[in-house]
Amino acid sequence: MMISNIIRKLLSLLSSWYPNKEISKKRDNYLRNLILSKIDKIKVNKNNLQKTHKNFNIQLLKLLKDPEIKNFLRKSFIQKMFFLHNRLFIYKELREIKKSKNWKLYKKILEEDNIGNPIRYFLYLNSSGNRINHVFHLYILEKELKIDLKKDIKKIFEFGAGYGCMARIFSKINTKIKYTCFDTHYVNLLQYYYLSHNNLDVGFSKEKKYFLTSNLKSSNDKSDLFIANWSLSETPANFRKKFTPQISKCKYILISFQEKFENINNFKYFKNLKSKLKNKFEIKILKNPFYNGNLFVKQNHYFLIGKKL
Repeated sequence: MMISNIIRKLLSLLSSWYPNKEISKKRDNYLRNLILSKIDKIKVNKNNLQKTHKNFNIQLLKLLKDPEIKNFLRKSFIQKMFFLHNRLFIYKELREIKKSKNWKLYKKILEEDNIGNPIRYFLYLNSSGNRINHVFHLYILEKELKIDLKKDIKKIFEFGAGYGCMARIFSKINTKIKYTCFDTHYVNLLQYYYLSHNNLDVGFSKEKKYFLTSNLKSSNDKSDLFIANWSLSETPANFRKKFTPQISKCKYILISFQEKFENINNFKYFKNLKSKLKNKFEIKILKNPFYNGNLFVKQNHYFLIGKKL
C-alpha cells in the first residue's frame, strides 16, 4: 500500500466511526443490475486519458461490478480522485463560507447524503470534506462575480463531474436545474448510481434533468455555467482544446486547477486560455489561499473565474 493511501486511511479514522443511514437494498440491487447490463457495451477511448486516469478506469470497472459499490466513497482510489475528507485546510474553507450573508443557503447545501457511505468531516459532521470543498468553490464564484446561484444559473455543463457531488449540490439550490455531466463512460455509470439513489431525474438522454454523456456533440449547447474542478487540468492538452467553444457559449466559468499535472504546465495553459477568451469574458485567475497540495506534492492551486461581457 502506498504511503499516501496509509495516511488517507489514518485520517479517515477521525470520523469513519460516524454512521450513515442504510440505503435501500431493493433500490441498490435494481441500480446495480442496470449498470451491469450497460458495462459490456462500453468502448473506452483511451487516447483522451492521461496515465493516471487509465489506471483509475481499470479500478472503477471492477468496482462497478462489485456489491461494494454501495461503499464507494470509502475506497482509497475513489478518494484519491474524487473525494477529499479529513484535511485541515477544509476547516479554513468552512470558516470562510460561514462569513457569507447567504450562510443559510450554504448550510443547507453542505448537508451530506448517505449514498456511497461518505466519511463525514471530523470538525463538521453534518457534511464531508469533499462537499465543503465543492461549496467553497461556489462561494468563490458567487463572491467574485456577484451573482445569485439560484436566479442566475439554470443550466450547467460540468466537465469531469466526479461521482456527481456538484450536480447533487445544485439539485438542492434549484430543483429545476438542467445539468450535463460530461465524463468517461464508466464514471457516468457511477454518477448514475449516486444521483439515482438520491432520487434525481438522471439518465443518458437529453430529456433528463441530469444528462450523463461522454459525447461532446450530444451536449454542445449553451449553458449558464461551465464547471471543471481539476478535471480539465488533468486531461491531454489537445483534448482540452475541444472544449474552448463550449466554454465560450457559457455566461460564467468556474475552473479549478493545479500548477502542473504529469508533464503539463497548467498555469501557462490557463493563462493562454484567459488571453483567448478576454474579448468575450471578464476573467480572473485567483490563487486558492488555503490549498497547496499535500505532503508529497506541494504546489499552488488556482481558480479561473469568468463572466461574459
